Amino acid sequence: MSAPGTGGASGLDRVSGFARGLFDSRWPGPVLLLAALLGPFVNATPYALNLMTTTAISVMLAVGLNIVVGYCGLLDLGYAAFFAVGAYTSGVLATRFDWPLLATVPVVLVATVIAGIVIGGPTLRLRSDYLAIVTLGFGEIIRITANNLDVTGGPSGIHGIPGLFGGEDKVVFYYATVVIVALAVIGAARLGRSRIGRAWRFVREDEDAAAAMGVSPYRVKLAAYIAGAVWGGLAGVLFGAHLSAVSPGSFRFLDSALILMAVVLGGMGSNPGVVLGAIVLAVLPEALRDLVDWQYFVFGVLLILVMLVRPQGLWPARSRETPQDAARAVRPEVRA
Repeated sequence: MSAPGTGGASGLDRVSGFARGLFDSRWPGPVLLLAALLGPFVNATPYALNLMTTTAISVMLAVGLNIVVGYCGLLDLGYAAFFAVGAYTSGVLATRFDWPLLATVPVVLVATVIAGIVIGGPTLRLRSDYLAIVTLGFGEIIRITANNLDVTGGPSGIHGIPGLFGGEDKVVFYYATVVIVALAVIGAARLGRSRIGRAWRFVREDEDAAAAMGVSPYRVKLAAYIAGAVWGGLAGVLFGAHLSAVSPGSFRFLDSALILMAVVLGGMGSNPGVVLGAIVLAVLPEALRDLVDWQYFVFGVLLILVMLVRPQGLWPARSRETPQDAARAVRPEVRA
């Protein structure tokens, strides 16, 4: 244990810091987590469990995209590509090679990191609209490739994907998903408060100033892209296990756009906002299902009204750091 006054952190300090990341009174983490845990006690019908599980996976996707868009300011219109890489990698290994689903996770992590490097490497030197168009193109390339390969099942996709622990029931799978997603949200929040997180925000605010202060914008952006890819890939594993199947139709541009909409609606750069945005976009269409033909019209009008009233999002990020703060975090020798 570190001696008093040395500034070191003991194991107990790190555990308490982790707990504070979850039970921070400045964001609704405890309330949302409690609601998620109590959900099956309120309604355990197959429909309700399916909706709650899908909502939890949507939260993980939105938090992952928030690393790319909210923290680093990179407009990614093809985020569903990483979602597909994770889902198909685990699905192929589980169904064609009889791997336990949990054993596929390390391979999924490697695959998503490689995908992040392959897609992000040549594109992250671009900016704004050019970056958005290229990422959209890569997202469609991944979907079309999955649609045409025999190993991915072609248009029919992959079926018979097992659960996380083999044959667990839907309630067990739901609780496992909630725990994994909660850890992912906490991990993203702590990553955003780290030195690399402050570097991401510095590059987002002024890329040229970041370069002038000795920060490599390209490396910082690539780190954000890879981190977002990992979150998306893990969400793909959960998605395949939840539905026991994956197909190219689940990874369209529309799905990437909805994930991006959750980030913007909730508040870019704000983890609690992004969580709320993902929940709203997952639950609201189901709440409007009885409107039939008017469902998406009312859904669109409500989203427009929310953005007019809350242009910064449902739960905006707190005040931003100055460039000097971010530079000092990345390069400790820099002084104001």
